[in-house]
Amino acid sequence: MDIKAKFDHFNINVTDLQRSIDFYRQALGLIPCGEIDGPEGSFKIIYLHNEMSDFKLELTWLRDHPQPYNLGECEFHICLRVPGDYDALRAFHKEMGCVCYENEAMGLYFISDPDGYWIEVLPLEP
Repeated sequence: MDIKAKFDHFNINVTDLQRSIDFYRQALGLIPCGEIDGPEGSFKIIYLHNEMSDFKLELTWLRDHPQPYNLGECEFHICLRVPGDYDALRAFHKEMGCVCYENEAMGLYFISDPDGYWIEVLPLEP
């Protein structure tokens, strides 16, 4: 059997849906492209994407989970490659106060979203 699977989306749970939507729009240009409302407002899912890829980031808000999520040692992340002036974008992310780790020797950095999830940012062209 020759199985081929295409990545579709990755889910993260968030405590403040609008704050997360605003962060991902401002920091990475991701915009909503779909949503699901749970029964009686028990949850809401917002899918984010941009024109660079079919891949989506799924933000899930659970009404009965207002406390911060335990991310353990945060030894996981998503990565986005960005076109254009990489150094200018890094400076912008520093102004936003969301850069949480830099490794200049490797030419990469990470930003942290409002819930503490790490996002690696790399240039589109290596």
